[in-house]
Amino acid sequence: MSLRRDADQIIAEAIEEVLPDRAVKQALKEKEFAKGRIVVAAVGKASWQMAKAASEILGNRIERGVVLTKYHHVRAELPNIVCYEAGHPVPDQNSFRGTQAVLELVKNLTEEDTVLFLLSGGGSALFEQPLIPEEELAEITRQLLVCGADIVEINTIRKRLSGVKGGKFAEYCEPAQVYSIVLSDILGDPLDMIASGPAYPDSSTCETALAIVRKYNLKLSKKALSCLKIETPKQLSNVETRVSGSVKDLCRAAARACEKLGYKTVILTDQLTCEAREAGSFLASIAKSYADSTESLAFIAGGETVVHVKGSGTGGRNQELALAAASGIAGLNSTAVFSFGSDGTDGPTDAAGGFCDDSTKERLHQQEIDIDEVLKQNDAYNALKKCGGLIVTGATGTNVNDAAVVLIDRTNAIFNKRQWLGT
Repeated sequence: MSLRRDADQIIAEAIEEVLPDRAVKQALKEKEFAKGRIVVAAVGKASWQMAKAASEILGNRIERGVVLTKYHHVRAELPNIVCYEAGHPVPDQNSFRGTQAVLELVKNLTEEDTVLFLLSGGGSALFEQPLIPEEELAEITRQLLVCGADIVEINTIRKRLSGVKGGKFAEYCEPAQVYSIVLSDILGDPLDMIASGPAYPDSSTCETALAIVRKYNLKLSKKALSCLKIETPKQLSNVETRVSGSVKDLCRAAARACEKLGYKTVILTDQLTCEAREAGSFLASIAKSYADSTESLAFIAGGETVVHVKGSGTGGRNQELALAAASGIAGLNSTAVFSFGSDGTDGPTDAAGGFCDDSTKERLHQQEIDIDEVLKQNDAYNALKKCGGLIVTGATGTNVNDAAVVLIDRTNAIFNKRQWLGT
C-alpha cells in the first residue's frame, strides 16, 4: 500500500508542475500585441486550461474566442470564449462543428489583429476539416492507430487529408498575425507535427506520406491518395511560435516528487519510443538488477510507446506497459512499476495508466487470470481493474506525453538489516 500511495503522490505532483498555466502566462507577459483585436483559438486536450490562463492575463483584451477540446475536459465557462467538446482519437461531428467555429472566428481579420493560437496534443483529431468523406477519414485514423504507426507517421498522413493541418490554418488566418503557444506532446518537440502543425510550416513531404502508406499497407481511396500527393505549405510569414512544455518537464517533475519521498532517482530517458510491452519488460529488468539495493531507488522513463492492437480487449499503452512489467517484478521485495499519461487518459478508457507491484501477478493468478493471455488480447484495463491497478486521475488540463516509473522501496528496516547480513 505504501508503494501505491507513493505512486499516486508522484503522479499528482508531477502533473501539477506541468500544468500549462505558468508557461502560458509567462509567454503572454513577454508578448507585445498589436493595437488591433485579439481572438483566441485554443485546440487540444489542454486547451481549456491554456485558455483559462490566457483569459486571466489578457482579460477584456480578448474580443472573443473558441476552445475545442476532448469530451469532459471543459471545467467551466470562460469570459467571451465558447467551448466545444469533441471526439478523440477519432474525429466526430462535434470535431467538425468546433473546427468550423474556429474558422468563423478568424474570418475577416486585418493585419493589425492577432490570433492567439493555444495548441496542445490531441488537436489532430479535434481540429479537423476533412478533404475526404468523414467515414473514410475515421477509418484511416483507425488503421493508423492499430497498425503501430508512431505519432509522427500518423500526423504526416493526417495533415494531407485536412484543410486546416500542416500550416493551412495559418494561411487561413492571413493577413492577421498568429501568436502560437504550443504544449508539446511529441518527442523532440517537432512543431510541424504537434497536433499536425496547423500553424507551422510542414517539413514532411508527399513522398514520405506515400511511403507510410506502403509501410503499413494502409487502405486508401483514390481521392485520399490524390490528397497525399498535394504538397503542404513550406513557408509562413505571419506566425510566431513559443513552446511552453514537454515530456522533459514531466520527467524532471516526477524526479523531484520521487526525491521528496526519499528515493534516489535516475531519469533513464525522456525519449522512450518502443512497444509498450517491451518498455514494461525493460523496466522490470531494471528492477531485477537493483533488487538487492539497500537504499530506496526510482527510475524514470518518459516518452510515448506504441501498441500493435491484435486483440479485442480494452486498454491503453500505459496500462499495457505496467502489466507487461508485472511478471518480471513478481516476488521482488517492495517493488512497483507504474506508467501514466499526463493528460489523464490512456487509450479509449477512463484510466490514465496502470500500476503493478511485486504481488500483482499472484493476485491475478488467484483469479485465474494469465498475464500473457491478457496482453495477447490487449485487455490490460480489465485485468488491472480486478487487482486495483488502474490509475485514474480524470482530465488533468495538460498533455506532455507519458512517464513510467520503477520504485524500489527500502524504508523497511527489517529488510535493510537482512540485506546487510546477507540473509
